[in-house]
Amino acid sequence: MSSFLLRWQKLGRVFQFTQLQNVVMNSKSTRFYATASFREKKRFYKNVSITQSGKTFEINLDRRKLKTPNGQLFTVPSEPMAIAVATEWDNQTDIIRQHTMHLTSLCNTALDNPSLRNKQQVIRGILHFIDTDTICYRLEDPPELVSLQQNEWDPQLDWINERYKVDVGSSTSITGPVIPEETKEILGHHLETHSDWALVGYENAIGCLKSLVLTFALMDRRLTVEEAVHLSLLETEFQIARWGSVEWAHDTEMADTKARVAAAALFTHLVTQSCVIKQKQPIQ
Repeated sequence: MSSFLLRWQKLGRVFQFTQLQNVVMNSKSTRFYATASFREKKRFYKNVSITQSGKTFEINLDRRKLKTPNGQLFTVPSEPMAIAVATEWDNQTDIIRQHTMHLTSLCNTALDNPSLRNKQQVIRGILHFIDTDTICYRLEDPPELVSLQQNEWDPQLDWINERYKVDVGSSTSITGPVIPEETKEILGHHLETHSDWALVGYENAIGCLKSLVLTFALMDRRLTVEEAVHLSLLETEFQIARWGSVEWAHDTEMADTKARVAAAALFTHLVTQSCVIKQKQPIQ
């Protein structure tokens, strides 16, 4: 076992994110769904290391500094994040499968800002999801699905309304529920308290779950990754239970979604909380 993986496991104990760690790093859940659209290349380095430069940390592949797709120096704001990213690179085999390195991808997005949006624009984009939130749209039949949605989704709406003192409802209308502007302002103020980096994690989780409500519950640790993904795919799971699924296709999509949601949640927590990994000192 590599030294980075040992430090990564220690990091998991520090943050109590063992579940997220296992989902993100489990090769079986992140590698088998590769497609031809991802460019793969041979591993060109032997060793991965971390160096600190001021208040940031850099990743070294042998003697080369890791850089972003736009050519910027790859720097992260904390040692735990650096360890997590270094572990992704260290775990690559003879072929570098970049689509399996979700944390690296999120860091690249935070550093390069490919959409060229400022913080307020990102927050507005996130809040836009509340108007089309998966768990706010309900069906009128079949009765079994209606009951399932009420039992599984209503508690999440009750939670966010109580937790943030907002008014998020549900509707069977094709136009969805009407979300008060005051609710959007309150949720927007909460998002403003997060860093630009943390918002990258929020936005990616929402994109995977198609739900702002579930993402907030995930980030608040009310829901686990598995629970959040299950709730986001509730209708799909119901239809599969009734009609069956295409062999391997559903499992592939589920594994991909779990890995990406876990990475987004872990990414957000690693850039939100401060932690330094201390090495044991030799006995004199």
